[in-house]
Amino acid sequence: MTDQPTSPRPLTDEQARFGRRLGLSRRQTLAASMGLATAGAVGAAVTTASPASAVPNRALVPPPRRGIILYTVRDVIGRDPGTTDAPSGFREVLKYLSEVGYRQVEFAGYTQHANAVGGADLGTTQGARQLKRWLDAFGIVAQGNHGSVPSTITAATLAEFDRTCEIATILGMKHVGTGGDPTGGSTKAEWDAAADRWNILGERAMRNHGLKLYTHNHDGAYGFLLDSPDAAGAMIRSTGVRKLEYFLSVTDPKFVWLEMDIYWAHVAQFKHTDFTAPDGAEARNIFDPALLVARHARRYPLFHAKDGNNVPTADSGYDMVPLGQGDIDYQSFFRRIDSRNYANPMFEMDNGTYGNGSLDNARISIEAMAALKG
Repeated sequence: MTDQPTSPRPLTDEQARFGRRLGLSRRQTLAASMGLATAGAVGAAVTTASPASAVPNRALVPPPRRGIILYTVRDVIGRDPGTTDAPSGFREVLKYLSEVGYRQVEFAGYTQHANAVGGADLGTTQGARQLKRWLDAFGIVAQGNHGSVPSTITAATLAEFDRTCEIATILGMKHVGTGGDPTGGSTKAEWDAAADRWNILGERAMRNHGLKLYTHNHDGAYGFLLDSPDAAGAMIRSTGVRKLEYFLSVTDPKFVWLEMDIYWAHVAQFKHTDFTAPDGAEARNIFDPALLVARHARRYPLFHAKDGNNVPTADSGYDMVPLGQGDIDYQSFFRRIDSRNYANPMFEMDNGTYGNGSLDNARISIEAMAALKG
């Protein structure tokens, strides 16, 4: 007797909606919803199916990956230790952060108060070696630094970039980056030029220093790329591609990485919704931060994790607060990207002190980070 072919297994309504949202075929949708798809079969977007396959009550941010960018505690790093018994300067602040549970830090420069141990500027080879001794003593790993990336490629700027990378390697970093966008422009030509420069610098950082070059972005980089002219030839219309998505497509994944600030990505979700299409019609597209990461998971080794209360009347849509005290659904975000063994979230507040001060915010926020399960 000849075996008869079986009919394709039908999708449930929920599975069909899931597949349409991610652009998956019927077979890929079935595999994703069962938690059985491999990255090769389905692609990076399948990582958004992690809620179906996640282990209950497993830490979404494992203890070794709980980090903070030191810009958050810049006030205590910069205060005079002679005026207070509280932690001040890099050594005492690193000690405090270790005691409350942080195991990673991201630097935002290497200066402190001149009266702190080590002096004002530790951004030298000697200063970096001192910082590394403190990091090792307190069981903390340095992951990256918000420094500067050359805006032009010259012998002088490359030499300065190499010096930045040298300090990073002394500190044991795996990444080196900047807190700014690759360009402040919005046209395709401007982002093409930025991509060319970042490809050069990223290859230099990796080949010469073993470092991943990354860009950190606020909401502006998620605005729409102006890649289509109007009737007069002015480049003021868009095909609906976001600037940072285009940057991902034209930079080399072997040499250029990104750090998503999850708070500012949600601000972009609130702010950057409408664009003028090539035919002049007004169009709308709502940004999904977790979906972007899921599609490019290995391009995002670093994150900034800060929270916000939803305030629809505010220009940004949010009011920044410590992690766990706002409306951003971090549990859902980290479950959807499902990169707990790759991603390194850094708590940050970049609007100054809040409540009882930056060290208290750091303690509150690592407790919230540790409580994320799924």
